[in-house]
Amino acid sequence: MRTRNLAIASTVLAVAALLTPAALADRPVWFTSWAQSQQNLAPVTLHDQSMRMITRLSQGGSAVRIRVQNTFGRQPLTIDRTTVALSAGGAAVEGTRDVTFGGRRAVTIPAGGEMWSDRTSLNTVPDTDLAVSMHVAGEVVPGRHDAAFRDNYLTPPGSGDHTTGQGAAYTQTVQSTYLVSAVDVFNPRLKGTVVPFGSSVVDGVGSTDCGPGCTELGTNKRWTDVLARRIAASPGPQLAVANAGVSGTTSAVCPRTPAPFVGLDALSRLERDVLALHGVSDVIYYYGTNDLANGCTAADIVTSYRAVFQRLREAGIAVHVTPITPRPGYSDQNNVDRHAVNDFVKRGGDCSDTCAAVQDFDQVLEDPIKPNSINAQYDVGDGVHVNIRGQRAIADYIALETIA
Repeated sequence: MRTRNLAIASTVLAVAALLTPAALADRPVWFTSWAQSQQNLAPVTLHDQSMRMITRLSQGGSAVRIRVQNTFGRQPLTIDRTTVALSAGGAAVEGTRDVTFGGRRAVTIPAGGEMWSDRTSLNTVPDTDLAVSMHVAGEVVPGRHDAAFRDNYLTPPGSGDHTTGQGAAYTQTVQSTYLVSAVDVFNPRLKGTVVPFGSSVVDGVGSTDCGPGCTELGTNKRWTDVLARRIAASPGPQLAVANAGVSGTTSAVCPRTPAPFVGLDALSRLERDVLALHGVSDVIYYYGTNDLANGCTAADIVTSYRAVFQRLREAGIAVHVTPITPRPGYSDQNNVDRHAVNDFVKRGGDCSDTCAAVQDFDQVLEDPIKPNSINAQYDVGDGVHVNIRGQRAIADYIALETIA
């Protein structure tokens, strides 16, 4: 009995040591719960007006902070006031709370720079729509993420500060996300943040397609959204999901990459779009389709994979890779290269010792009769992207224990 009591006492002391203030201070408490990577400048100039961007949080917490970027700006960006609030639908909100940057309401971000806000206390839960409102008194050409797959809101030029308004002043809509690129939540109970990283199929192209003549704008049905809801509803470890997809991008630097996407390859944007987020524990890497279309070879793609995976592993992040999914427009050589890359990815089930696991979306999406094409029930009609049904199939394929 005495031996048993000593063992229990030792266990209690060990647990207590893990719960010391110093140990608790080392645990992550901020996790990126939503993201949309900046990719270019919007084709508008804002002047003395307000914007209200709606962000769907994958996990909640007791406080939030936001990231504002001027990555593509050619001059300093001044935001005169920022607020956050729970969305009440459309541009309407339920109360507002001021957001500060270094203790100040106004913030100026140099060209090429970014800024994370201070902590703002606000209770949120998974699937919360958080409205981020900003007023710019001067002239600003905002950075943006092209496709929000929902409406966001602007007041007319010259209309002034409406960051605390209930929503009636926001008479203009845009389907891009301006300035804000990430939202963190304060939640020590979360285990990590999963970052899906890739091009348009990660970004969400097709996720508003519910069938012929049917569109669901703003219903958050990307496969990454469905995955986030599956995690939140599960009894297992809780993780946030932050989408780092940018349509049109490639993993490698390819010879025929269109000008708007040059400089947005995976390695070039890895630091700001993945590693700069908080609490990142896992990356789901879904690239390669545009690489082949833009003239990259299997060797080019595998070289880029190795470089990205090495950097993520050095940061202690588990990498889950999907094989390159089908596209009927590929040439015979494209398909030879696709299968060569996929052989590298699937070899040994761990990307030839370069990643943690394979998420075989190729198996999910391929047509069983024409394996170089997407299954017709998932195809939006372009042979590349998948509809809401296909988005759900991708998310449902992922075994949660593989990323928990």
